[in-house]
Amino acid sequence: MSNRRDVWITGIGLVSSLGEGPEAHWQALSSGARPVIDESGFAPYVVHPLAPISFDAQIPKKGDQRQMEPWQRIGTYAAGLALDSAGIKGNKDILSTTDMVVAAGGGERDQAVDGAILTDIEKQPNPEVFLNEQLQSNLRPTLFLAQLSNLLAGNISIVHGVTGSSRTFMGEESSGTDAVRIGWSRIAAGTSEIALVGGAYNAERRDMLLLFALKRLAMHAPWAPVLAEPKGVPTGSAGAFLVLESPEHATARGAKPIAKLSGVWSERARRNEPGAVEAVLDELLKTAGADADATALFSAASGAPEPTQAEAAVLARSGLPVRSVTDRVGHGLEAQMPVALALAALCVAEGKLFPPLDGETLEKPFDGSLSRAIVTAVGHWRGEGVALVERAD
Repeated sequence: MSNRRDVWITGIGLVSSLGEGPEAHWQALSSGARPVIDESGFAPYVVHPLAPISFDAQIPKKGDQRQMEPWQRIGTYAAGLALDSAGIKGNKDILSTTDMVVAAGGGERDQAVDGAILTDIEKQPNPEVFLNEQLQSNLRPTLFLAQLSNLLAGNISIVHGVTGSSRTFMGEESSGTDAVRIGWSRIAAGTSEIALVGGAYNAERRDMLLLFALKRLAMHAPWAPVLAEPKGVPTGSAGAFLVLESPEHATARGAKPIAKLSGVWSERARRNEPGAVEAVLDELLKTAGADADATALFSAASGAPEPTQAEAAVLARSGLPVRSVTDRVGHGLEAQMPVALALAALCVAEGKLFPPLDGETLEKPFDGSLSRAIVTAVGHWRGEGVALVERAD
């Protein structure tokens, strides 16, 4: 018999192209609203832009906002929403013992410098020498320091007063899975009582679109549902943070659970071997109990053709109702697992599933009662993750 404790989700902070907060997202999803897509601002690529947000509501000091990159503002804002949702915003006694596990990227690049280098490097007789000279003269130490990944956690600590232990993970989709997994594991094992876990991503930046385009992974317009037609990654600006808490700690302060996080698993298939992703994902779903009743699958599939085709094949074999998170809000890399978990927890709390999206052939109507949700997240080029959310009785 396992001696692990239950782990409750007591707060959700979520911002995306659909709006801010759990209520706005549930209203948009349950009404069957079409995804918010920009096919012209970054043509020919598809982007899910962040909904209009007044950052002052969670980051009141303009000086704090100015020194943050957009992805840090998104994450710090979402973290504040999560603390509000959990009822611990401004509670110094609790926040001083709240641990934090963050998934973050490598910061945003100077697009003007990158553009100038790419324009001129082909004209140079010695491109390697030219590149080194440009990097030395145009990338200042202060600019490099502004890109440190752990600055998101630092800004959350400064703005919101979360001063327990802090960890930051890098590594695209897998970092989001591991951020949640470590927070869950510590509380389940009894080494932590409350934790803030999550990540953020700014998709409205040409440097990342360039990287995806160079790898031939950026989705070209027109937009297409990723499971039915995986022709590329439709990136989306989003931030999601969850407050995870032991039942004992939550009960002592009078807090109620939104849902229960019952497990998080992370693996890495050998993708040069045919069928490896399918085999790993099949095993993870078996571990999560995909054969149980009243269960739905929430796919965070990226849209990258090969891994998404593998994920779609496994989801189709499961026989469970499927919903694509990426179709609704785009793909947020490090933030994608936290975003998907937030949406899954909302549905479990409501006890029902939002309607299928036109064109997404794996999505079928489901009118039954929902008590369990399994989130699947296969990285666009590495890493597989699964998480299980259940109703907290």
